[in-house]
Amino acid sequence: MATTGLPESISSDLSRVTESLQMLAPRWNVWVLTAMSEKPLRYRELKNALPWLPDGQLHPRLVRLVDSGLLDRTEFDSQDVLYGLSARGRELLPVLGVIAAWGTKHLEKEMTLDPATGHRVPKTVPRAQEIEDAIALIAPRQATPILWALRIRGTSSAKALAATAMPDRHLTNVYAPLNRLLDDFLVTRDHDGRFTLTAASRDLAPVYQALSAWAAGAPLNEAANHPVWAPNPAQLQDRPALWITTQPRIPAVPTPPVRPAWKPGDLFFSHTTTVVRPAGAPATGGRTR
Repeated sequence: MATTGLPESISSDLSRVTESLQMLAPRWNVWVLTAMSEKPLRYRELKNALPWLPDGQLHPRLVRLVDSGLLDRTEFDSQDVLYGLSARGRELLPVLGVIAAWGTKHLEKEMTLDPATGHRVPKTVPRAQEIEDAIALIAPRQATPILWALRIRGTSSAKALAATAMPDRHLTNVYAPLNRLLDDFLVTRDHDGRFTLTAASRDLAPVYQALSAWAAGAPLNEAANHPVWAPNPAQLQDRPALWITTQPRIPAVPTPPVRPAWKPGDLFFSHTTTVVRPAGAPATGGRTR
């Protein structure tokens, strides 16, 4: 479990959520899972459903998803293998739906011309891509711990965030994930160098609630009672302080933005992909799909 400055119960919950995100984050994993949302598929059927994935990429993903308990594998003979969602995999589908809903609302879309009306409209994005793009924003190392810290603190210095999200690492290590969250419009910084959540990241509450419930094996209808991402902000304000550190009287001086390209873990033999950020960028614009 990752070291944090959070109480043990919150830290354990956070660890389960981040591990779940790491399991889903590698590129094409969500596509593989959603391809079997209706029924189990034989290997050759999966290849037809995901034609851009050669055997060298599809087979390792299937092996790892089976090992993680999200897929069941039934072998009839060496040339006839059936894959289907396990019980845990089926329980994950509603969670993926919550993530997709957040992506649909917040991720920027490429505009295209509607030939019927002549107007420019957002380009339709496959549901699996919507989910994958949303996960890519919150799965990188320290992104979710920082967002959880800001959810309770409301506003925080980089020093306090580092002490909470990554107390076993040097203070300067917090700036790379913070810069990425700033670039992705999940965090904003005021003129005093203090950080707070944006509207898009506050709307991640249902996502984290659902992931927390699934990771703990709890019913999703109990997800709204999450101790950090409760629906009523007043509940957070009334809760006693959960942190081992206090806010510094002098705000930390932000370092120049240095955001290294994120590479997902090699758990599923992934490679770097273009990340789509929430809409609402300044007039200069941002990356699109």
